[in-house]
Amino acid sequence: MSTTPAPWWRSAVIYQVYIRSFADGDGDGCGDLAGLRSRLPYLADLGVDAIWINPWYPSPLVDGGYDVSDHRDIDPSYGTLDEARHLIAEAHGLGLRVILDVVPNHTSDQHIWFQEALAAGPGSPERERYVFREGKGEDGSLPPNDWHAAFGGPAWTRTGDGQWYLHLFAPEQPDLNWDNPEVRAEFASILRFWFDLGVDGFRIDVAHGMAKDPDLPDLGLPEFRVIAHEGQENHPHWDRDGVHAIFREFRAVADSYADPRVFVAEAHVRPGRLARYVRPDELHTAFNFDFLKCPLEAGRLREVIDRTISDLATVGAPATWVLSNHDETRHLTRYGRARTGVTTALRDHAQPTDLALGTRRARAAALLMLALPGGAYIYQGEELGLPEVEDLPDEVLQDPTWERSGHTARGRDGCRVPLPWSGDTPPFGFGPPGSTPWLPQPEDWKSRTAEANRADPTSMLHLYRDALRLRRTEPGFDGKDIHWLDSPDGTLLFARGHRLLCAVNLSHRSLALPATHGDLLLASGPLDDDGLLPPDTTAWLRTT
Repeated sequence: MSTTPAPWWRSAVIYQVYIRSFADGDGDGCGDLAGLRSRLPYLADLGVDAIWINPWYPSPLVDGGYDVSDHRDIDPSYGTLDEARHLIAEAHGLGLRVILDVVPNHTSDQHIWFQEALAAGPGSPERERYVFREGKGEDGSLPPNDWHAAFGGPAWTRTGDGQWYLHLFAPEQPDLNWDNPEVRAEFASILRFWFDLGVDGFRIDVAHGMAKDPDLPDLGLPEFRVIAHEGQENHPHWDRDGVHAIFREFRAVADSYADPRVFVAEAHVRPGRLARYVRPDELHTAFNFDFLKCPLEAGRLREVIDRTISDLATVGAPATWVLSNHDETRHLTRYGRARTGVTTALRDHAQPTDLALGTRRARAAALLMLALPGGAYIYQGEELGLPEVEDLPDEVLQDPTWERSGHTARGRDGCRVPLPWSGDTPPFGFGPPGSTPWLPQPEDWKSRTAEANRADPTSMLHLYRDALRLRRTEPGFDGKDIHWLDSPDGTLLFARGHRLLCAVNLSHRSLALPATHGDLLLASGPLDDDGLLPPDTTAWLRTT
């Protein structure tokens, strides 16, 4: 039996840093590298293995940095390339790996390539880097097809010379042509640039959307959808087989380093399709959106957990688990509603939210997630118990969805509000006193600051710290599989290897814990006086 340690990424807990909202070092209201560097000890103390930093490249910020104008530099509002070098070294010195975002589906319309394409005109090599087409109709005034963009409206914009270009997201984010060898060579070079600076890996944005049907057929759908639905096995721009050759090229770059670099895919695909992205010669891991979007119901969760583990086992890949990110309503808020799953790209602000209930359920869900085999992702602020901010004034909203939807969808700004670190009034230590964060923080966040969490031994922060410490030190977490045990409806009970039990009570009745268990390692809330597990509570138990 091999005694070689498993690669770090197979069980890593990775903390997502939405840099614009993490910590502001210079007082301009936006997070930056100086702020992030000052908080690296906090992240190391939390107990995560790595940080994933959302795009920090030069960008007009039409889509929060996912409209990149230069892939080999740092946006001046965040700092400098030299500061990035220092950050990587300092993170490594604290035992933290560094994962960046790479955005290969599209660029900013301010990228030099797109500006060259506009200047060069139809039929030029410069336009072949993107997806330009003639329009329909006698005068070409109709879009080339009926595709819709993610942020509303058509997926095509017409240029001054009459051609149209494709953008599956905002008009300021033109899609690249991945059938062009020049595009593929450029991104291999971009990966090497950052790997050579010491970056440990990349999260691949829109990994399922990079290959398009060259015939660009109509979809016949009335609106944008994030995945190909049943009956759309040959979707013209989602989850096409052509993406896998691209990822094999990416993997070859990563594996060329003495300490191989890693990838995680953002791939929104139908159940059963995700394993194709993490085959041994492609990407290492992929986000588990089925788990994130699953309602907090025991039967549905067990179904997703079983399917995830069994599907990925066919290719030898580990599962990952995630509850929130920068694109979805924070799970503490979702779990305080009658409908706890993510069912639509639009936020349902009409649902009443019970934050006390959401907090109890968020604590229980965190221990469930961290008890499962594989890796896990923590979105900044969830360890502080932050809810979605649902009452941002209309005039401060910056997500492109707001404008492109005609002010009918408020977008994702509510999960991107800057973090509260300390103090009783905004900016709560996010920036220097007197600075104004780019999105306003709720006054009542004074009870949710990192400082307030540290002072309360029952806080969400202490729960996360304790859970991450036990993941590192408790032998039961070495178990690579889970074994389900019988339990009442509305509950989950499983063994991790032979030394750890996880009990999750999502029912309306208290749950008796197994009589054979040993020590109670950690619980998301206090047990009943008679030792029963209350509703909306999870416990970790050491088996005897």
